[in-house]
Amino acid sequence: MADEEDPKEYRWETGYEKTWEAIKEDKDGLVAGLVAEFAQKAARKAAAPRRGPIRLGMMRHLLVAVDCSEAMNSQDLKPTRFLCTLKLLEKFVEEFFDQNPLSQLGLIAMKNKRAEKITELSGNVRKHIKAVQGLTNLSLTGEPSLQNTLEMAGRVLKPLPGHASRELLVLFASLTTCDPSDINVTIQTLKTEGIRCSVIGLAAEVRICKKLCQDTGGDYGVVLDDVHYRSLLLERTAPPARARALDAGLVKMGFPHAAPPHAATHLHHQHHHLAPDPPAGGDPPITVCMCHLEEGEGVGGEGHLCPQCRSKYCSLPAQCRTCGLTLASAPHLARSYHHLFPVEPYEELTNEGQAQYCFACLRTFTDVDKQVSTNSSITKYSTVIYLIYKN
Repeated sequence: MADEEDPKEYRWETGYEKTWEAIKEDKDGLVAGLVAEFAQKAARKAAAPRRGPIRLGMMRHLLVAVDCSEAMNSQDLKPTRFLCTLKLLEKFVEEFFDQNPLSQLGLIAMKNKRAEKITELSGNVRKHIKAVQGLTNLSLTGEPSLQNTLEMAGRVLKPLPGHASRELLVLFASLTTCDPSDINVTIQTLKTEGIRCSVIGLAAEVRICKKLCQDTGGDYGVVLDDVHYRSLLLERTAPPARARALDAGLVKMGFPHAAPPHAATHLHHQHHHLAPDPPAGGDPPITVCMCHLEEGEGVGGEGHLCPQCRSKYCSLPAQCRTCGLTLASAPHLARSYHHLFPVEPYEELTNEGQAQYCFACLRTFTDVDKQVSTNSSITKYSTVIYLIYKN
């Protein structure tokens, strides 16, 4: 039996030595205040790199490649790597479009040495979430092919305009990749095309993944647990810095107006020279929005009319299928624009009753909130800094 006081230990064990010393109770014997303090420090740390005049891409085209090989059956992430990934991916899709309303996203599955497209690039949040939920019962077989995934991403992203960033995020669980040829040639091609590749590893660091991220300017991280996994995934929602060499250009956009069903139908008929509207008191003709034309849904109801071709869409933002115009609204531009000018750093103060509630989220301050934060440009108090950035 080994001696319990043996000073020898593995290097990977040293990080957990006397972890209980970091936990300190307050005068009431509670640790809730300490947990809140840790959350605030994490929020400040995440916001620190955003400072400074950095050129960001407000419009993004992002492909997310999900490993669907046998390696995703492992249970080191509960209940399994695959189910944990799907759950976090739903949250990521929602957060991505909340922070980048003018961007588009697509999903790719990696299995059986092939890359299969799950969803096309689009800004339809519900479509992507529905596709992620439909992968729950997917059979996880074979090995992934990183090269085939990179080549598919290159074919999809290469023709896209240069005013929007082109990115690939790979959720990689396997320690091997089965490729048909030299993957280094593919990596060099993506680098030349300006496609930024990032990888989140679910098992361990893989050299080829690290090289891919270094050559293309992406980020590489390996998860420790589900909380760290979620943190790494949500870090990808912030727009990346753009290269100085890229030329700035104007992007033509349209701002549709919402019209009632009868007005939308009337304008649609005027543009396409269809039959006139029925007499007053009759039922208006049936119209279908362009975004649900293939599914056969979206019949009737209110919608947003493209100012250029009068096609109807049930939600914004969208890319007009008729004329190709980017359709958005003023709030979408504002939510994208706030990344360029984030709020100034907050000053932390002791909570002495300066305010009764948070200015950002209206949450009432409690005894747990030992510290509050104030901003000279806003002159209000808050305990949750990241809510200020989101709003």
